Amino acid sequence: MKHEEVKTNSTFPVGEPNEAFAKFFVGQSYLASLAADPALDVMIGNVTFEPGCRNNWHIHRGGYQVLLVTGGEGWYQEEGEDARFLTAGDVVITHDGVKHWHGASADSWFQHIAITAGTPEWLEAVSEHQYQQVHA
Repeated sequence: MKHEEVKTNSTFPVGEPNEAFAKFFVGQSYLASLAADPALDVMIGNVTFEPGCRNNWHIHRGGYQVLLVTGGEGWYQEEGEDARFLTAGDVVITHDGVKHWHGASADSWFQHIAITAGTPEWLEAVSEHQYQQVHA
């Protein structure tokens, strides 16, 4: 697999298996909380995806999400738009109410810092057919 160094050579801790959110992911992810301040309603976490792992479609309500890609290769897609291929150094901004998903490419580890405000509304899984379409 490509970019296996993401799991062992990360600037930020990879964290533990993401059991709390596992039902909202296809595949295995890891989460390390980097900062959480309830007074600010913002969470910052390092999310690491094994190859092929992706989160469900979701919407951020009353907030936003900024992704800072730190390693590997992955995808980001907003509903109705083409998927965007991501590598280290890419930045993604998701505005309030935009349905989207993100995750690793099929053959690479992927990691990003997620800066999230508001409440996520988790929706349906990204189907295998939808996921394969971004690789076509």
